[in-house]
Amino acid sequence: MSRDGSEPDASRGPDRPGGPDDDRDGLRPTPVSSALAWAGVGVVGGLLLRFAVGRLGAVAPLVTLPQGLAFALLAAILGYVAWATRRSLRGRGSRLAAHQAVNRFLLGRASALVSALALGGYLAYGLTWIGDPAERADDRLVGSLVAAGCALAAVVAGLLLERACRVPPSERAGS
Repeated sequence: MSRDGSEPDASRGPDRPGGPDDDRDGLRPTPVSSALAWAGVGVVGGLLLRFAVGRLGAVAPLVTLPQGLAFALLAAILGYVAWATRRSLRGRGSRLAAHQAVNRFLLGRASALVSALALGGYLAYGLTWIGDPAERADDRLVGSLVAAGCALAAVVAGLLLERACRVPPSERAGS
């Protein structure tokens, strides 16, 4: 029986919609457009932060090196996990259980989207300091751009981890 209670359609095969190779009901990798949308939300947040701090007369936050290094560490970890996952799914390492692959897939997705949000925020916040005569404006610009670059690396690594979790078609047909 299928999900809707009807009998399975015998005409569905590996090359037809609804067959074993159809991922319509499965997890699909995050489209780059989703990451760009979250980066856009981050841009709005970064701009709002900068102008809200200026309006309130508060001291603008300084983006320091450890903030960027945290994203660099995340990118390195995700990159390694993506490499290990791809290796195990291609039969060159220990086998990966289905729930482990799903967990890694979701880790990659969450990391990519949150990093995209931070990327947009850091980028917008940093760019608002260009040409500003305020004290430490250059430090805020450089720190923000470094953090944005590291967040970009984390976005790419997260998306690669998602794609590393795809099961090869030859194994999909056999299971």
